[in-house]
Amino acid sequence: MTYAAPVVHWRRAVGAPADGRPPLLILLHGRGADEHDLFGLAPAVDPRFAIASVRGPLEAEGAYTWFESRSPGRPVAASLRASIDRMNAWIDALQGERAEPQRIFLMGFSAGMMMAAALILDRPQRYAGGVLLSGALPFETDLAIVKDRLAGVPLFYAHGSFDRVIPADLVARTGTYLQASSGARLTARDYPIAHEIAPAEMRDIASWLNHPV
Repeated sequence: MTYAAPVVHWRRAVGAPADGRPPLLILLHGRGADEHDLFGLAPAVDPRFAIASVRGPLEAEGAYTWFESRSPGRPVAASLRASIDRMNAWIDALQGERAEPQRIFLMGFSAGMMMAAALILDRPQRYAGGVLLSGALPFETDLAIVKDRLAGVPLFYAHGSFDRVIPADLVARTGTYLQASSGARLTARDYPIAHEIAPAEMRDIASWLNHPV
């Protein structure tokens, strides 16, 4: 796989808040998709959010992904770190353009969930919250997945009860950490679906983004 130039698909916020910049939701697609894959969910999100759907840097399966993997759900640590550093640099540049503070949320699906989780684990205090869907945490990398690493960070975590794409041991380990050890302000949901995002799930996400707890 080769690195591709970063591409971002944007939705502007409607109605800027009086006290600063609009909240920003960054969408991170799964393996074998692109920046358009999750953008169909944008109409469900409050129009006061700006949305940035980012293309992964690596070519994969005729589209893109975020990192090389040893097997499903098990990233190559150096490849994941390279993507973390690229995304951090991009977000730093966004934040550096204006002085006003901005609340940033991440939403990732499958491999994009792992990427979102990696970014939050790398800099947990940077984000106003994260939506982690149908994936696993980046275990066996350079990230500190330790007790209270995500203390106080609002997270929405969801998985399909019929989803068999990510190995069950990684899903179980992810759920245990998030619920018992992370310290996150966690909302956890299971849906009777496979490897997908259901309409009811998206409604729950949209409601949560307005009032992350």
